[in-house]
Amino acid sequence: MSENKQHDAQKSYLEETGGRKGIFKWILSTDHKRIGLLYLYSIMSWFFIGVTLGVLMKLELIAPGITIMGAQSYNATFTVHGVIMIFLIVIPGLPAVFGNFMLPIQIGAKDVAFPKLNLLSWYIYIAGSILVVSSLFAGGGPPDTGWTFYAPYSFKTGTNMLPAVLGAFVLGFSSILTGLNFLVTIHRLRAPGMTWLKMPVFPWTLYGTAWIQLLATPIVGITLLMVIGERIFNIGFFDPAKGGDPILYQHLFWIYSHPAVYIMILPAMGAISEIIPTFARKTIFGYRAIIVSTLAIAFVGYFVWGHHMFTSGMSGTALFTFSILTFIVAIPSAIKVFNWVSTMHQGSISADVPFLWAASFIFVFMIGGLTGLILGALAVNVHVHDTAFVVGHFHFIVFGGTGFAFFGALHYWFPKIYGRMYDRAWAKTGWIIFFIGFITLYGPMFYLGIRGMPRRYFDYLPDYHGPNIISSLGALVMVTGFVIIVINLFKSARSGEKAEMNPWGGTNLEWRIPSPPPLENFDEIPTIDKATYKYD
Repeated sequence: MSENKQHDAQKSYLEETGGRKGIFKWILSTDHKRIGLLYLYSIMSWFFIGVTLGVLMKLELIAPGITIMGAQSYNATFTVHGVIMIFLIVIPGLPAVFGNFMLPIQIGAKDVAFPKLNLLSWYIYIAGSILVVSSLFAGGGPPDTGWTFYAPYSFKTGTNMLPAVLGAFVLGFSSILTGLNFLVTIHRLRAPGMTWLKMPVFPWTLYGTAWIQLLATPIVGITLLMVIGERIFNIGFFDPAKGGDPILYQHLFWIYSHPAVYIMILPAMGAISEIIPTFARKTIFGYRAIIVSTLAIAFVGYFVWGHHMFTSGMSGTALFTFSILTFIVAIPSAIKVFNWVSTMHQGSISADVPFLWAASFIFVFMIGGLTGLILGALAVNVHVHDTAFVVGHFHFIVFGGTGFAFFGALHYWFPKIYGRMYDRAWAKTGWIIFFIGFITLYGPMFYLGIRGMPRRYFDYLPDYHGPNIISSLGALVMVTGFVIIVINLFKSARSGEKAEMNPWGGTNLEWRIPSPPPLENFDEIPTIDKATYKYD
């Protein structure tokens, strides 16, 4: 390397770190790429804990009777498992990691609109995480209400609820700040010539998600504050003995939490919409239809919360309305599946690792969506409500949909993030083992639910023994695949073969800059001409 290049590299490094060394060059950095990686490492750490708790639950259910824990321990385990997986992993997952890392690059910006606010959102995320985990160790024992914190349990239980509820409240601020940052970034920092209809699909899905984060998250924040007020000051928002209404809590909680499903799934759909065209060697089919369906999902998703409450005693008119809206919200999701399949049609498909994750995402998402329509039908819902069927559907959508897209995005953008390639053979091995384990783990739950096995019970009748054995073994298989995936990526990030600038043949802006990207992404802000991002 010449002296000038050495000087430029040293100058770039000092600018990036501000002269800081060690961990401080990470936790004090306002570079959107480093913040995205901070989220990635934090989320993956919590994921290990959440998965471990999930495996312990399945080991308890491997046979009738007590196997490794009693009822109280099981209740606490599934509560903490749910809180970690939903609030610490699934909701922030794709937006916080890949949104932070890729959004500015894909729209031709040098950073997000508010870099310091971006770093603050990560600190708030860590503070909320610490509060949630502290509930495991403080007096009274871990919370045991489920991740929904349903009233009246949440204010009557003697377990350590306050840190968990307060932690979820704090995490909401991180989500709001991230959404605000993304909205301003997309509105104000797009490269010259990048009109709305030239913007890649992934930023569009982040845009829809950001509006949900901004508008829906304060509702659950206020609701959790009401629970805190109920426990500390005995105000009586939800306590019938004081004139309150526990059903009010369900309405307030699901008014946020159903749109939160789309905080989880919209960025996942965006990532899949980036992967499939790249490996089919085609432009995305029906670009405008995907954009409109994205915004339709974000909008209609606000009005379907009541389908979580069909057995709570709502009026017949409300039941019919929420059921119809549930079927309507499935339409834009079906449009996306049609567009993905149409993109693959007659494409020159390269079945590389990211494409395998994307294809399996479509498969599990369709199962999750179709079983969601079953739950949306009033007569069937009465039969399978609060059974293992709901658990199967929920995990096919939330973990199958979001999780598969997360790993697909991680394998897709890994060469760009780290500048190195992973071992493709081990990556495919990890994928197939994970996929088989996932289907084996959650598939039997549909059968168990139709047979009437209730969810959230630590024990069950001997009639349900066979499918539970299969499900529990599936958990062990899936975790094996997960370990292979993580070890392969960890080793590759440190010592993998150096990646080309554009190993997949992608067409977006991130594939036109070095790997890993430089500090400010671009030497000069790119100008998007008419030929760039020609979707139709």
